[in-house]
Amino acid sequence: MIAKISVAAVALLHVVFMYMECVLWNRPAGRRIFAMSETQARQTAVLAANQGLYNGFLAAGLGWGLLLNDACSTQKIVFFLGCVVIAGIFGALTASRAILWLQGVPGAIALSLVLLDSGWL
Repeated sequence: MIAKISVAAVALLHVVFMYMECVLWNRPAGRRIFAMSETQARQTAVLAANQGLYNGFLAAGLGWGLLLNDACSTQKIVFFLGCVVIAGIFGALTASRAILWLQGVPGAIALSLVLLDSGWL
């Protein structure tokens, strides 16, 4: 049960990331969160929306694995959590170390719990 709750928490985080990148990016709250000027936000809004869409796909994939609960659910969840961890590492290396802590670490914790729960570790 703890593994599923952690997966759901990571999925929810990615819904929040999607909202921040797709909706809040150009608004004062989004500019404050991402420490950007109005000009920077306007110039990067399309890129942020694209990034937000990918975060939405990660959330959808994790939700899919949780909701279907079929013979391949664990494999789906492991795949999408692996993508989350890789995205967190890549983001930390290329954009901001904070991404590792906000995305990569929660994903890695959830992945570890899922692997333990399924007997893969």
